[in-house]
Amino acid sequence: MQKLIVILILFLSFSSCKSSKRAKNKRQKTTKIITKKSNVIEEETSISNNKTIPSKKIITKPESIIKYAKQFEGVRYKWGGTSKSGMDCSGLIFESFREHDIILPRISRDMAKKGKKVILKNVVKGDLLFFKTGNRRNAINHVGLIVDIRDNNIEFIHATSGKGVITSWLNEAYWLKAFYEARRIL
Repeated sequence: MQKLIVILILFLSFSSCKSSKRAKNKRQKTTKIITKKSNVIEEETSISNNKTIPSKKIITKPESIIKYAKQFEGVRYKWGGTSKSGMDCSGLIFESFREHDIILPRISRDMAKKGKKVILKNVVKGDLLFFKTGNRRNAINHVGLIVDIRDNNIEFIHATSGKGVITSWLNEAYWLKAFYEARRIL
């Protein structure tokens, strides 16, 4: 009788290990739900057996656009490019907004005609910065997306011909001199 109880206990302990292992191996997947009226994206976590567990993380549309743009950091520069194989400055902005159902013109000087002009001290994450760079200082030819603002310094993501998709600070001498205007699309 005692042997039977011991065997039963061993059997139950081995079978419980197996089921807990299976539970740990369930893959989790994050999906996004975009509520267009409020510009809020709620992330939900789903487990492989089709159960959905809502998380408490709420991401604004500007934050989601920034997150999408940042996935291109390090991508090489390619004039007219809009993918991970190569990207130019307006392609980066165009694709980041298009992914969120906001269609902008493809060229930076045309993008600068959209949205609302914002004075620099009032910019927020997700606003666009426009520049007149190089030997073409009479026309807007560069655009970046504001990703952070710290200590009155603005960090923006953009694509440069020399370094590809990078983040820079507006207070850098080159960018501050080339800065033309900021615009809010969202």
